[in-house]
Amino acid sequence: MDLPKKTYPVTRADLVRYAGASGDFNPIHWNERFATKVGLPGVIAHGMLTMALVGRAVTDWAGAPDAVVDFSVRFSRPVPVPDDETGTEVEVSAEVKGTTDEGHTVLAITATCRGEKVLSQAKATVRTSRLGK
Repeated sequence: MDLPKKTYPVTRADLVRYAGASGDFNPIHWNERFATKVGLPGVIAHGMLTMALVGRAVTDWAGAPDAVVDFSVRFSRPVPVPDDETGTEVEVSAEVKGTTDEGHTVLAITATCRGEKVLSQAKATVRTSRLGK
């Protein structure tokens, strides 16, 4: 069973807000010159911001944050964020892969930006009774 896709916009303004909240002011998240100088395609979103957006999708699907039993990802590709009004989007989808011995639902998660996977081995375990409510 596939869960409904969730789409989250990410703009440079979001990166500024996230930097302030997290304390991560690495210039790869705000300085185009620096980001390209170190080999990136441009300014990129914070990895933990990307993970948080995926976590938001999981909690939405699960029905509540306390319904999430386990959640893990690996970062596989950066999320470039253009310097314009629209920025970019992170699309999150999930497929139910099975049930644990405790009766929890296991989700295989896919997160993409511009059609490219940005996370690998993304998965979550949620309390089944809350899924989709």
